[in-house]
Amino acid sequence: MTDPPLARRLGPTDAVLIGLGSMIGAGVFSAFAPAAAAAGGGLLIGLGIAAAVAYCNATASAQLAAQYPVSGGTYVYGRERLGAWWGFLAGWGFVVGKTASCAAMALTFAAYAVPAAWQRPAAVVAVVALAAVNYRGVTRTARLTRVIVTIVLLALTVAVVAGLTGGTPGIVGLVAVPSPSPLEVLQSAGLLFFAFAGYARIATMGEEVRDPRRTIPRAIVTALAVAVAVYAVVAVTLLLVLGPARLATSRAPLTDLVAVGGWAWAVPVVAVGASAAALGALLALIAGVGRTTLAMARRADLPPWFAAVHPRHEVPHRAEVAVAVVVSVLVLTVDLRDAIGFSSFGVLVYYLIANLSAFTQPPEQRRFPRWLQVVGAAGCLLLVATLPRQAVLSGLLVLAVGVAYRAGRLTVARR
Repeated sequence: MTDPPLARRLGPTDAVLIGLGSMIGAGVFSAFAPAAAAAGGGLLIGLGIAAAVAYCNATASAQLAAQYPVSGGTYVYGRERLGAWWGFLAGWGFVVGKTASCAAMALTFAAYAVPAAWQRPAAVVAVVALAAVNYRGVTRTARLTRVIVTIVLLALTVAVVAGLTGGTPGIVGLVAVPSPSPLEVLQSAGLLFFAFAGYARIATMGEEVRDPRRTIPRAIVTALAVAVAVYAVVAVTLLLVLGPARLATSRAPLTDLVAVGGWAWAVPVVAVGASAAALGALLALIAGVGRTTLAMARRADLPPWFAAVHPRHEVPHRAEVAVAVVVSVLVLTVDLRDAIGFSSFGVLVYYLIANLSAFTQPPEQRRFPRWLQVVGAAGCLLLVATLPRQAVLSGLLVLAVGVAYRAGRLTVARR
């Protein structure tokens, strides 16, 4: 590693909040409607499956991050445990898939915040502003994340209380009628897994955490536990008050929840919460993609120019600027309504390699039973199989482009 390391400035609370900011994002405001359309009341089973797969993946990331507390996440773990090509596939899938997610989060923020005609310009402004926050240093990222997570949790609390006190809860909403098929339940799990996918974001920032071998595993598991609890409360409330049929057709489930509860004044509160959630996810995504880009550039799997660390702010400034530029171009030119499936493919490949990497760790380096990695890897493969065919094909195409790039670079280097 020829470039200077990043500064270790994040404590345990910062790490947990960055994880929460990544998970309790726009997904909690939008993922339950398509999940209900897929499985009705069976989405609760799908939520349990998604949470179980996420937990297995989180244990893999946690114990790997404790052993390799540097930037890059599974890109580094795959290289160290399985080989350079495995690491590259994980890193490439993460960078490309999460770059698309960045654009989707920016557009989600704009959809809640401004009229339709202004949404794309507003999304670009959000990307530039949050990239500037990240550029100024990781402590500023952590401070803004605290504010955003607080706003989101307050908005969700208002929505849940409004629904339960003003609506007409009915237990029939929790019963899946007609009974969903196993495939429909798995499809709902795949959609909800996308909303959980930020739980290991702190692992990609492992080079900036104090006492990483202790802090990172605890932060990952704690953040995931809190997020699962929040998602479960919101899901049960939506099914009780709206019911599966209405939830499946809702464009803004949390807004409908407060409207049914008679709290019309709270609709803007939910809109602010949704905007803040999208911004929180976008902030953490830009930071995570930037760190993975840094790690790949350090090993020439991406252009080494991106490996620079700012001498004052001690962040991968070139990588983060590049991410902001690419995301801004996507926001202005591409319709990303189908980006969830594509991003889910990249994320599931990423965590599949994380589980395989953790499986190879010897007993003295393990913190969790090895069978969890078997379940996690199987869960990733199962959820990939439920994704739309177009998402899988486009994901395979992008992986092929990355493989061709690296193969060409290695050929040139040998010559």
